Amino acid sequence: MTSPFDGYEVDRRLRPTEQGLAFDLDRALASVLVLHARVPEDASTAQALGVERLGNGIVIGQNGLILTIGYLVTEAEEVTLLAGDGRKIEGHVLGVDGVTGFGLVQALDPLELPAMPLGDSRKLAEGDPIILAGGGGRAHAVAGKLMARAPFAGYWEYLLDEALFTAPGHPHWSGAALIGPTGALMGVASLQMTQQAPGGKATLINMSVPIELLPPILHDLSRGRQVQPPRPWLGVYAHDEDGKVTVLDVAPGGPAARAEMRSGDVILAVAGEEVRSLADFYQRLWAIGDAGATAPLRLRRERDVFDIEVRTIDRIARLKKPRFN
Repeated sequence: MTSPFDGYEVDRRLRPTEQGLAFDLDRALASVLVLHARVPEDASTAQALGVERLGNGIVIGQNGLILTIGYLVTEAEEVTLLAGDGRKIEGHVLGVDGVTGFGLVQALDPLELPAMPLGDSRKLAEGDPIILAGGGGRAHAVAGKLMARAPFAGYWEYLLDEALFTAPGHPHWSGAALIGPTGALMGVASLQMTQQAPGGKATLINMSVPIELLPPILHDLSRGRQVQPPRPWLGVYAHDEDGKVTVLDVAPGGPAARAEMRSGDVILAVAGEEVRSLADFYQRLWAIGDAGATAPLRLRRERDVFDIEVRTIDRIARLKKPRFN
């Protein structure tokens, strides 16, 4: 088939083969589709994530339920799915969960494709073989292994207690299926990252969201419901730097921007509790209450240290809601 990812195929040496597998490889790969989302230019995430988003989705229900990574379909007004046989199917966004990072899409026409069974990544051990598969069959799948299981803090106010890190890196990873040794879905790929290998050489790895986070929220998420009380959101993009949390930027129109926080500010404490890492920062911020709570922050700006109070909001309330066209 002609794929938007033509030219981004996995090196032949890294592609999976059926040899030694306990499942039907081609059947499993048929469950992974290319996903194209279009977002309005006035969407709040358009500037950061773009208005044209291309990635992958995974069939997880015989009724056409598609699992993907949420940032691909956040505020999307159009979703098109491309199957391995070349068919194009329109989709509708059901929901996005900001806590896990998962997104759900409903295919609007019959897919007639197998659904990938949900597994449990906690059964994977470091070094176990995996396949990371994007839409497009074997040419867009990489055979690799689980490198590590570790916490992950993202600069966009996102935290996973445990994320999955796999190698080698996949060339079009967004929403790709992390498939375990039995053919079950173990996670959904979110990021590509760089790891320093022995000798100083940089290698590419992928971070995936563990699939066991999905079942507790699947029912509500598939119905567009709020999965849990919204967390307080500041609208800061920050990173760890030498044991301190430094603001990289602020979301336009967000609480931090209105409070005149700016790039270079160092976040020293939240509600009197010292902050030493992004994980510290998020945990202390979310501990103040639900969205709408006021966050007392201590900042350092150049040589000045000062306290401010920022009224948080629900990030989801800023987003355009899914609708049928």
